[in-house]
Amino acid sequence: MKPIKPKALVAGSRVGLVAPSGPAAGGERVDAAREALGELGYEVVVGMSCREVHGYLAGQDASRAADMNAFFADPGIQGIFCMKGGYGTPRILDRLDYAMIRANPKVFVGYSDITGTHLALGRECGLVTFHGPMPYSEKGPPWDDASKARLLACIGQEGGKGPIANPGDRALIALSGGRARGRLVGGNLSLIAATMGTPWEIDTRDRILFIEDIGERPYRIDRMLTQLRLAGKLAEAAGFIVGDWNDCGPEEGKGSLTVDEVLEELLTPTGKPILANLAAGHCKPNLCLPLGVEVEIDGDDPAIVVIEAATA
Repeated sequence: MKPIKPKALVAGSRVGLVAPSGPAAGGERVDAAREALGELGYEVVVGMSCREVHGYLAGQDASRAADMNAFFADPGIQGIFCMKGGYGTPRILDRLDYAMIRANPKVFVGYSDITGTHLALGRECGLVTFHGPMPYSEKGPPWDDASKARLLACIGQEGGKGPIANPGDRALIALSGGRARGRLVGGNLSLIAATMGTPWEIDTRDRILFIEDIGERPYRIDRMLTQLRLAGKLAEAAGFIVGDWNDCGPEEGKGSLTVDEVLEELLTPTGKPILANLAAGHCKPNLCLPLGVEVEIDGDDPAIVVIEAATA
């Protein structure tokens, strides 16, 4: 499917704030998220789901899906930001109006559990979406300067085109050399694995696969990557970008491989270029990545370059 690029956001753009996953801890946190988006220069409309709670979900499935559909359908909304992750997007994937969304492409931003929606919008609509930081924070600002600058560069008129470089002294690490080019896909490994066998499972054919996760022991990362390997998803990919693995160390006192060892044992046998240690995922900075556009990776002189703008 030919990618559909959303229109760039500019100062004054009207955006929707939705909660397709977990709930906010209180109304003041929703207000803070709205204010954080407002500080980026946008006019913010808060969806009903942002203030609802249904156990570990931000409201009932019907309400969360309705917010998504309503904001995509509304011609007065230019972009949609997910408030936070948690869990919940897989429950609403079969409630989204993909034909309508395809006809109304908009900037869509989120990460973590939002990966489920990125995968579905990519497969059903060909929509270019943005794996990037969200405005909810339990304490302190929701994003640092580097994350904010990269986010605005991706969803603005330049569309994130050009090199992606870690800020500071955090270096990209090549686990395997060579060059590869392809459309960028992926996100949170747990959600990639959770959608396998569904109509929205990931398509890695000739793509660059990006993966990251949080709070998963190495054996669980092993299990999920092995599932992708056995399904042919690793062999079909053109190359790999590995992001952050926050709180993914072994359980104390138990024998274990490290995450690095798991990645080496399961990814390097593909013979594809692999770049690791990108500041993207459950970390700060959390660099925004445009999903669905052409990128090139270089494992010999570690580099990632977005070849085409992600916005129209």
